[in-house]
Amino acid sequence: MLTFIGLGLFDENDISLKGLDAVSAADLVYAEFYTSRLMGTTIEKLEALYKKPVHILLREDVEQNPDWMMAAKDKNVVFLTGGDTMASTTHVDLRIRAHDLGIETKLIHGASIISAVYGLSGLQNYRFGKSVSIPFPYISARGNRVVTETPYDTIQKNKENGLHTLVFLDINPDHGYMKVSEALKLLMEVEHKRNEGVMENQIAVGIARAGSDDVCVKADFAGNCGNFDLGGPLQILVIPGELHFLEAEALVKLAGAPDCILKEE
Repeated sequence: MLTFIGLGLFDENDISLKGLDAVSAADLVYAEFYTSRLMGTTIEKLEALYKKPVHILLREDVEQNPDWMMAAKDKNVVFLTGGDTMASTTHVDLRIRAHDLGIETKLIHGASIISAVYGLSGLQNYRFGKSVSIPFPYISARGNRVVTETPYDTIQKNKENGLHTLVFLDINPDHGYMKVSEALKLLMEVEHKRNEGVMENQIAVGIARAGSDDVCVKADFAGNCGNFDLGGPLQILVIPGELHFLEAEALVKLAGAPDCILKEE
């Protein structure tokens, strides 16, 4: 049996009781933290709670050489991830591989950043469009700095349909954890390159450290990048589309958005 377990949002205590029972009964415990991180804990704390070793898998162990999975043919193996267990397509692919090998699988879900965003911001879940990720700029083969423009296009397409955009921020070994302020500057850079003037006066919502006692939620105009100093990681960005009056009220009262976004009755 291979059991996929989502660990939740922030620290070792976010695992469900069902998940903890499954870990306690497991013969082998594996985890990957390259798709998502639990910023409020350490491997040592996880092992102390589980009372057994946690084997950390690298990207290639999960995506290219998941030989460790073969042990699940005759042992109870658990695979731990931050957030919800099937939030990444990588994990879906891994489950399909297990199925093809005749390995029985089970899912134990955890709290997801996606549902946390809805609650923390007050934005309604059915009003979100396609989500997108903003990567750090990279250097091309010609030595040019390249800022990916796809996130900007996705945001504008969602806005045309009145929909909000959930924007995931890059985690990169060379650059670290992207901040909301950095993401907004990259979006503004694309806007200035195209000589468009829609993003600067667009409301943006930044959320940091969801699931912790130190969670931070801030709403302001995207052009005010300097006002989005949210502290440490992990951070996520939302660019709202058309706001329902309850959503606008929530952003003002719960996230400090400017009063001018409130619609007159």
